[in-house]
Amino acid sequence: MRSGESVQQMIRRFKKLCEKEGLIRDMKRTAYYEKPSERERRRMRKAQRTIRH
Repeated sequence: MRSGESVQQMIRRFKKLCEKEGLIRDMKRTAYYEKPSERERRRMRKAQRTIRH
């Protein structure tokens, strides 16, 4: 906690750090088993999105 920082500010800063690092997304993705074919399909979709943009 930084000096003069409220609890709400600290929580907001922590959430932004987690979002930036992708922790929440990884936790959601690994919560359930993903078949290898589904994993590859997801990776291909992500690659297609990056190519288009």
